[in-house]
Amino acid sequence: MDSEKAMASAPATATSTTTQLIPFKYSNRVLLKTILDRSDGGLELVGERVLIGGWVKSSKEVMKQTPPPPPPAADHAPAREPEPKSDVSCVEILQSRIPFLRTIVKVLGGSSSNNTLRERIDAVLKPAPPSTAFLKISDGSCPASLQVVVESSIVPPCQLLHTGTCVTVEGVLQQSVVKGKHVVELRVEKVLHIGTVDYSEYPLSKKRVPIEKLRECFHIRARTTTVGSVMRIRSALTFGAHTFCHNHGFISVQVPILTSTDCNGFSKKYKVTGLFDKADQKEEPKAIAEIEGVNLEAIKAAAKEKSSLVEELKRTDSNKEALAAAVLDLRKTNELASQLEAREKSKLKTSQKVDNVKSSEGSSSSQTFLTVSGRLHLESYACSLGNVYSFGPRFRADKGESPKHVPEMLMFEIEMAFSQLEDVINCADEFFKFLCKWVLENCPEDMKFVTERIDKNRVDRLQSVISSSFERISYAEALNVLNKVTDKKVETNLQWGAALTEEDLSHLSDEIYKKPVIVYNYPKETKPFYVRLNDDGKTVAAFDMIVPKIGKLTSGSQNEERTHILSTRIKDLGLPREQYEWYLDLRRHGTVKHSGFSLEFDLMVLFATGLTDVRDAIPFPRSYGKAKY
Repeated sequence: MDSEKAMASAPATATSTTTQLIPFKYSNRVLLKTILDRSDGGLELVGERVLIGGWVKSSKEVMKQTPPPPPPAADHAPAREPEPKSDVSCVEILQSRIPFLRTIVKVLGGSSSNNTLRERIDAVLKPAPPSTAFLKISDGSCPASLQVVVESSIVPPCQLLHTGTCVTVEGVLQQSVVKGKHVVELRVEKVLHIGTVDYSEYPLSKKRVPIEKLRECFHIRARTTTVGSVMRIRSALTFGAHTFCHNHGFISVQVPILTSTDCNGFSKKYKVTGLFDKADQKEEPKAIAEIEGVNLEAIKAAAKEKSSLVEELKRTDSNKEALAAAVLDLRKTNELASQLEAREKSKLKTSQKVDNVKSSEGSSSSQTFLTVSGRLHLESYACSLGNVYSFGPRFRADKGESPKHVPEMLMFEIEMAFSQLEDVINCADEFFKFLCKWVLENCPEDMKFVTERIDKNRVDRLQSVISSSFERISYAEALNVLNKVTDKKVETNLQWGAALTEEDLSHLSDEIYKKPVIVYNYPKETKPFYVRLNDDGKTVAAFDMIVPKIGKLTSGSQNEERTHILSTRIKDLGLPREQYEWYLDLRRHGTVKHSGFSLEFDLMVLFATGLTDVRDAIPFPRSYGKAKY
């Protein structure tokens, strides 16, 4: 019989293990996404005991109704005294002695002046009415929050109710009593940690803080549902981009941030120098500061005279006090000479360093910058490994603020050997569509929140990009199309060779074609020196991908593999040839046709989320003069 019962209970055990929650490997807590992201909202987990941690998003306290006092006993039935308990608590003892304590207060002084004292004692001794705290807890793993129910008998609600309070609690999942947003709730049995918050100073104490205001507190703003969703989408896009490259055989290569090569030839760059601020230099010792103007040779001469005096005192066998004073005086003079000598050497070294830095700044071949693009460095590895990519920060020294650009932005760059312009356009097309599909498949809950709170058409726009073909037009065709538009708000009558502005490009995708547009074969004057010259001698094999509401998202090109033409381009643009000798070597030693592109990753996040300002899509955006974090 026992064995039959065991066999009968086996399937139930197997079923329960399938729904059992597995804690996070590196702590004991269960991530809320494993509860709330289920199709049934976590209903199958009812009865599970879990430990969770997170921050209070909102809260409320509900007072319980106290039961009415029991009716008095009948006169003819004498009340029977209860049996004394051995485990009486301190609270029960105080409550039983309340009348006695009040009598003491009256004896000490029953005048009106003691009313305040009596009120304070009553407030302390009077037990707080029972209540229940309902907390909405978020741990950052998903946009949804879990309702946590804590009785006042476990922890006073006043410790838990403030928005931003961090808690770690343990309890049992139960079906929510009130039908609505929450399918399940956690009935708390233990409170293991409370991280209090200074509510008067907490930036998120108010509900619905505008996203512009959140830029003033980058270190806290990720606790909001909006920024949390954006960062999870950003993380998914990062992984998706690496996955695309891994699936297509690209090798990851880290390119340098410090470089002496001007990758574009016309971008504003941050120059790196070795000069130090005066505030960073160590202060000289006080003893040296006080002897400014004293000659080192004079000190050495004085030390020599005092040394002779000491020797003479030793020979004449003078009194010990005079000899000791002379020795002490000589020692101080020698120490002063040593300090002066060390200072002179230090000044000489500093002067040499400054001269070297100034010399390097005066020589264009030795200037060092923060990189604008890593494509030139990637070429060297593409010409050895075939297909490579890099992901990292790129810098532009633009002082003006723009919703689409800040000085430091992340760039995803791909470089391929044995490929031409059409190949790289196809790769950029598929890469962009892959990322759009990836975010829809891997961030369904966050995209649902984005649709509700940021842009109701965002999911539809992403699906449209995946299913549609991009418009591909040449620069000449783009010029003709723009010049025919009569209601265009931007400049009309564009001439050949004019650089297409952000407004021009955005008008093509937003108003004319209403989908992503790829413009290729630009005039050679508008693109960097390394882009391959076409057979017409006027245009180069470059392209830009323009996306609705964003503008230019991707720029790429087939790069010049012919040594003589590349050398001519460097000379015509007046670039220092010595900086690009290593780059020319790639053409001298086993040249190959190759191409690549750069995708501005932060703008990709902007497109996926529907935000309008790139500063809201970057964890810690760097603006000119605003890098306090």
